Formats: sequence, structure tokens, C-alpha cells
Amino acid sequence: MNLLDRVNAQLKESALKQDKDKVLTLRLIVSALKDKEIEKRGTKESSIKDEDVIAVLNKMLKQRRESLDIYKKASRTDLSDKEQKEIDIIQEFLPKQLDDIETKKACESAVKDSGATSIKDMGKAMAILKSKYAGSIDFSKAGALLKELLSK
Repeated sequence: MNLLDRVNAQLKESALKQDKDKVLTLRLIVSALKDKEIEKRGTKESSIKDEDVIAVLNKMLKQRRESLDIYKKASRTDLSDKEQKEIDIIQEFLPKQLDDIETKKACESAVKDSGATSIKDMGKAMAILKSKYAGSIDFSKAGALLKELLSK
């Protein structure tokens, strides 16, 4: 079962259970995925793939995390709780994220595999990370780690 089908199945199940928070979040996900599908209609590949779903979910997750930080700084616990619930629901559909230690190992491996020796070669290492760990690594953290490793 692909991710789009899983999202739709969860939406139906949540609607039957009358879980309003989950239904609202899943409808937001379905809406964003429909937008992506409409965007792809003009191209060769009109069907939406799991990679597209992961990209949309990661974008939504990033937006929710930014909002969560803002709400926490403003001491708006009601809104921060809502954002945290949405983050938890979105994360159900994403692959397991690598922790900091695993991310560092992946970066070291990418540097070694690419033969990168300076920051100029960072793109080579990043390309390896993107091909191996798409959707399961935080590339902003990975980029900072790569810079640190290559500037030594």
C-alpha cells in the first residue's frame, strides 16, 4: 500500500471514529497532495509517487515546527498543543528519521564515499546523502555536519 492510500485509509478510519483533530489534519494532507497532483498534470508523470508524498509531508512538517516554535515563544499553549498534534499525525506517515549520531555516521560515510576533501566538494557528499537517505534525514543538520567535517 503506497503512502497516498495509507493517508486515505487513515482518513476514512478517523472519520468513522469521529476523531476530529486527526480528520482535520488528514484532510490538510489530502488537500496538499491533491495540489501536488494538479501541479504534476502537465508533466510526463501525472501520477503522484511516494517520494512526492514524502516531500509534501516534510514541507508540512517544517511549517508546523516553525509555527510550534513561534507559539511556544509567545506562550500560546493552546495553539502549540494543536501544532504538536498535527506534527505527530504527519510523522506517522514519514519514514523513521535518523537521530544525531546516525546522521553524523551517514555524513562521514558520504564524505568518504564521495572522496570530498574540501567545502567545494560538499555537493558530491550531499548528493550521496540525498540518494541514500531521502526522507529520513534532516538535510539542514546534515549540511551543517558536512561543513564541519570538510572544513577540518
